[in-house]
This record gives sequence, structure tokens and C-alpha cells, in this order.
Amino acid sequence: MLARGTEVLLQAWHDRVAIPAFTSYTLESTRAIVDAATTTGRPVIIQAGSSSFRGTGRAMLAAAALAAAREADVAVGVHLDHATTLDEIRACIALGYSSVMIDGSHLSFEDNVAITLTVVAEAHASAVWVEAELGAIAGDEDLSVDTGSPAELTSPASAAEFVERTGVDALAVAVGTVHGLVAHTVHLELGLLEQLSAVVPVPLAIHGASGLDDTELLAAVALGVAKVNFNAELRRAYLGALRRAVTSGDDDIVRLQLAAVEAVAAVAAEKLVLLAPDRPSSLPAREADRGRGR
Repeated sequence: MLARGTEVLLQAWHDRVAIPAFTSYTLESTRAIVDAATTTGRPVIIQAGSSSFRGTGRAMLAAAALAAAREADVAVGVHLDHATTLDEIRACIALGYSSVMIDGSHLSFEDNVAITLTVVAEAHASAVWVEAELGAIAGDEDLSVDTGSPAELTSPASAAEFVERTGVDALAVAVGTVHGLVAHTVHLELGLLEQLSAVVPVPLAIHGASGLDDTELLAAVALGVAKVNFNAELRRAYLGALRRAVTSGDDDIVRLQLAAVEAVAAVAAEKLVLLAPDRPSSLPAREADRGRGR
């Protein structure tokens, strides 16, 4: 079921559990994400960004994700990740995405507010909820490379003002995570996250959760993080499965596809259960939900 509106996200936030958002680049990873959600009985978000569209094209990857969501027995959101242009956001809203992220973290505070206001107005008119980002998360979303540049952590005061002025539905915050798997140990700034949770009246999201210590991740969820993004661990599982499967030397493409699906689904299922250990999806996804749900 394609989850529209913020009801599922807000329920997770209320229950102090989180919904994982998994980046998909292919039909196989899309199927694996939905298989994992179905097996565990938990809601999930399939997400893609500009980089995900380079291999397949936006329309085809979106069609696969939306079809998988509609056929699933659990609530599945389809999300645009890290969009920086209004054109891309408008295109994905038109395709049927249930949520979009406007990433204005590279802009000045006022410019970030301005573009987010525009996105919120247009998205809400189509029953699409909006995530924005304040602060800057280091690293590369698509490559597991080390980074020497420190992240710009999110200011609680700025975050509270940003949410009040924009009406955004969820806020991605920079609290120490890094995009990709990196050589050094990454730790969350849990004290900062606690401050943010106290002043931000919407669910928080963290990006770059692959490789993060489970104890710290669960502490973040307890502090109000309701959406957690994973990419690198699924990407590694996908590629590792293909490398192992291709060594047989035959030309059975289906066998390779199924190996990739199984590997990615195993990682996704582990994260789904970790983030919501005792909570199968209790809320039905509602295609007809036209409210913001806030």
C-alpha cells in the first residue's frame, strides 16, 4: 500500500520507533526493500535521488517503486531524497511520490527558508509531505569514501525557527553522521540531538546511518528520530552478492538478480527490526489521505 500523508511517520515518532528509508538504484533493490518490509510486517520508505536516476531514468525507477508500494501488504512510502531543484521536485510529485526532500543546506539560512516554503506549498497541495535539511552532512551519498571536511552541525535555535517559518513536516539534522562508510569511527552528538528534539515540533531524520553503532542509533530514535536513511550497507550487500554469484561463469541473469534481492532484503530486514523491534505496522496506508497529517 502506498503510504500517503504523514500518519505513519507521526505514529512512529509518537511510539519512539523509526522508519528506515532505503536508497534504491535498481528494480532488484526496490523489490528487496519491499520484500523485507512484508516479511517483517513493518512500514518502510523507498527513496531515490538525482544520482539514483542516472542509471535507469527517473520515470522508470519511480514507476517500479510506486508499483511495488501499491502491491505491498504493508505501508510503503516513495520518497525523493536530497533534491536541490524545484524542477526535480515537481517532476516527482507529478509521478506520484508520497514525499519529497528539499535540500537547501548548501544555501544561506534565508534562501533555504525561501525554497522550502515554495516546496511545502506546492507539495502539500498534492498531499505530499516534505522533509528539509538544516546543517550539512559530510561524505558522498553514492560512494563510500572518507572525508576530511567536518560537517556543519545543526543549531537548535536555527532549527526551531526554520520549522516554524517553513511548516516542513520532517527535518534532517546534522548530528555527526557521514554519508557512506568511512575509515574512522563515527559517533552521534546525542546531547545536540536531545536539544534539537526539545525545540523542534516535527519528526527528525538522520542521514548516513550505515555503519553507525546500533546502541547510538537506538538512542537517537528514543530522542525523536523517526526516519533513518540507509544506503551504503545495502549497496555493499547488492554488489557483494553479484560478485559472488557471477564467479560460476554461467549466463543466468535471473540467478544473479535473485542473489542481489536476497542479500539486500536481509540487510533491510535487519534494520527494520532494529528500528522498530516490537512494532509491526499498525496503521494502514491510505491512498486517499489528502491531509498533511500534522
